[in-house]
Amino acid sequence: MTAIPTTAAPTTATATTTVVRYCGRDFTGDEMEVIRALTSALPLRAHIAKATCAQLGWYRHDGGLKEMSARVALNRMAADGLITLPPPSTTNRNGHLPSYRTEQGLLFEPEPINAPLATLGPLHPRQVTTRTQAATYRQLIATHHYLGYTPMPGAQLRYLIEAEHAGIVAAISFAASAWKCAGRDTHLGWDPATRQTNLHLIVGNARFLILPHIHVPHLASAILGRITRRLPTDWANTYQYKPVLVETFVETGRFTGTSYRAANWIHVGQTQGRGKLDRQHTNAVPVKDIYLYPLHRHYRTILNNPT
Repeated sequence: MTAIPTTAAPTTATATTTVVRYCGRDFTGDEMEVIRALTSALPLRAHIAKATCAQLGWYRHDGGLKEMSARVALNRMAADGLITLPPPSTTNRNGHLPSYRTEQGLLFEPEPINAPLATLGPLHPRQVTTRTQAATYRQLIATHHYLGYTPMPGAQLRYLIEAEHAGIVAAISFAASAWKCAGRDTHLGWDPATRQTNLHLIVGNARFLILPHIHVPHLASAILGRITRRLPTDWANTYQYKPVLVETFVETGRFTGTSYRAANWIHVGQTQGRGKLDRQHTNAVPVKDIYLYPLHRHYRTILNNPT
């Protein structure tokens, strides 16, 4: 976060003439001094966040303290070198917290969030369009997704999901669909020629990651709902045509697919446990459930149009 001078004046501005902005709130130089005093006096981050809200009058619309927003803001201030926080007092269920690198090269570790979905505030899918966003996406997927990060060829869209009171909570991407998929092709009634003609109208959900420090029920299905509503338009803006169906493959030994079912995706079968290029039936891979989500009410008719 870059400090924003309140006037265009001098580079020698004091703390009281400088304003910084985090989580939609401006913090004056005097308020930053209050926060620094609290970080020196209190031993726990949760106590610092609560005291910051109380002393600075930072309240929600319902009158409660905006503690979650304060935690995010404090973490970002620490990452930007403006304050020093005590070490996190808890870790996530995997025994470690993810680390994030800021543009200044500093690392910070967010605290676990265990809360109802509503407390996160509105979710904002941000399409990855800048180098900074791309670097953040790559780091998150490479570090925390079980499949890791690999570049996707061809048409693709990537998103970082931000929550108003929690910052980045997830990453998701879409790319080319599978060339062949028996369960999908049977569901659509495709023959090889029609599949070859219309395959571009299906996109694949290549990666979906909820960050490991986020433990929020129903978050995944909420994200899927928001993303699928905007995906056709975003794809058309980028590639000049609208897809009509999304597919994904859920590894049965790792996941149950609950979030996809809750978001009204259709289960159409399972893969055969073969890799894409396994023509000799020798390369066994984990069996995956196949889920589809219509982006157009007449997707079957469109996908079976031979022209």
